[in-house]
Amino acid sequence: MSVPQTLAIPDGVEVTRIASERCEHAVHRAAPAGEVRGSILLVHGWTGSKEDFTPILPLLAAHGFDALAYDQRGQYETPGEPDDDYSLDGFAQDALALAETAFGTAPFHLLGHSFGGLVAQQATVTAPELAASLSLLCTGPGALGDSPTRPLKHVIAAIGQLPLLKIHQLREQGIKRPAQITAFLARRFTSQSQAALAAMTQALIDAPDIIDDVARTGVRTWVGRGENDDAWSFEAQEEMARRLGTHVVIVPDAGHSPAVESPGALIDAWLPFLIS
Repeated sequence: MSVPQTLAIPDGVEVTRIASERCEHAVHRAAPAGEVRGSILLVHGWTGSKEDFTPILPLLAAHGFDALAYDQRGQYETPGEPDDDYSLDGFAQDALALAETAFGTAPFHLLGHSFGGLVAQQATVTAPELAASLSLLCTGPGALGDSPTRPLKHVIAAIGQLPLLKIHQLREQGIKRPAQITAFLARRFTSQSQAALAAMTQALIDAPDIIDDVARTGVRTWVGRGENDDAWSFEAQEEMARRLGTHVVIVPDAGHSPAVESPGALIDAWLPFLIS
């Protein structure tokens, strides 16, 4: 989960909705300034939202990119029904349909953060011809797995047994945040579909490793993490990068969510790849 440090909408960022043939998504979008270099779709992680990327949207736009962040199906301001398709393939199909609606049929750059990295990998394998590049931020090759520090199986067991607000409060117990951010996180968590939360959590427990399939697509790939990332192990990320024929780029002054923790440093680390 990413924790925005501010909820202010930067100049140049549009707050709107886009309806694809599959789903109507709540989005934040920044139009390119000057020479147009391409389009970028940003896919958030577990219990996240478009706000996880808002600080970097104007930075990408300033470098000529049409940058779009969205709430995935069943997350925050994008509705989801209990019987919707919340598989990784379903989320990937949503991403591809949204990109086609927003950007047309031209290839686009795709970044997935954390759980969103699993979605972005699936989307790339499904339609490699549409991927101008794939960027994997603070994510890994398949499941994160259950652990004492991330008791995902306990979350699965609690869904439907406890109100979402209670689950959120248990997770946030003892953490002090600004009141506005505290209220936002509670609102975001309780707005999501229980079915989506259960499916995303289960995927983090048992998603398959498809990195070799990604590598076979030949799509250009970037791998990055915050210097203090605490999710997938550094060793797993380094091995994933090796299998993709690249290396891990370290974002300074950041943990698991560089786009909100150190947006300028993330752009500095990522931009050379995007414009190469």
